[in-house]
Amino acid sequence: MTENSYNCDVCHKSFSQKSNLKTHVLIHTGEKPFRCDICGKSFAGGSNLTKHKRTHTGEKPYQCDICGKSFSVNHNLTSHKLIHTGEKPYHCDICGKSFSQNSLLTYHKRIHTGERAHRCDICGKIFSESGALTRHNRTHTGDKPYHCDVCGRTFSQIDFLVRHRRIHTGEKPYHCDICGKLFAGCSDLTRHKRIHTGDKPYHCDICGKAVARSSDLTRHKRTHTGERPYHCDICGKYFSQAGGLSRHKCIHTG
Repeated sequence: MTENSYNCDVCHKSFSQKSNLKTHVLIHTGEKPFRCDICGKSFAGGSNLTKHKRTHTGEKPYQCDICGKSFSVNHNLTSHKLIHTGEKPYHCDICGKSFSQNSLLTYHKRIHTGERAHRCDICGKIFSESGALTRHNRTHTGDKPYHCDVCGRTFSQIDFLVRHRRIHTGEKPYHCDICGKLFAGCSDLTRHKRIHTGDKPYHCDICGKAVARSSDLTRHKRTHTGERPYHCDICGKYFSQAGGLSRHKCIHTG
């Protein structure tokens, strides 16, 4: 053992700090002294408990300095940044194809191995991770396990709850670097920036018209399909847009 080095008696791994050795030894003993006071799940290390608690609080302290997206653990931020740099350090040893994330490589390898992916039994959609399938299944079951402790509203995903809570707190962490306007959600900021850039990424596959928001495209397509989903419960007349129904109802209410 070198000076200021602490060795594990079981596997002989060395550590520079005694506290790190004590945490490591728990791997061998199976002891998990750090317990989540919200759900009761236990962990061997305090740092693991800290990361786990973010699944309950929705805290995402690691933010991408390029696009503003936030993450609960630093590793996910590191993987995300590869999207911006174009770096693809994970290589398939069978066909040589490269990927920016290890999870994408794992999913790709199933093409070669024939391993069954995580498939939804209801609609057949396939996911590379079991957690993603669990979240997707809630679209079928209607399960909403995340509750707002202020108003009681429930959500299917923790991200939706985090964004909703900002209605109560007034927090708007996303900032437009062009005009300074603040937003509660990253997607709201993305849509807003199209006012400045003129970007219109949604295209009508019938006439080719481009619009800035998916909701605008949905409304536009009704000019082709004739769909009128908004119904007056007084006279039965149908409208293609909610605004048209609201204006129409003034005829009845005065």
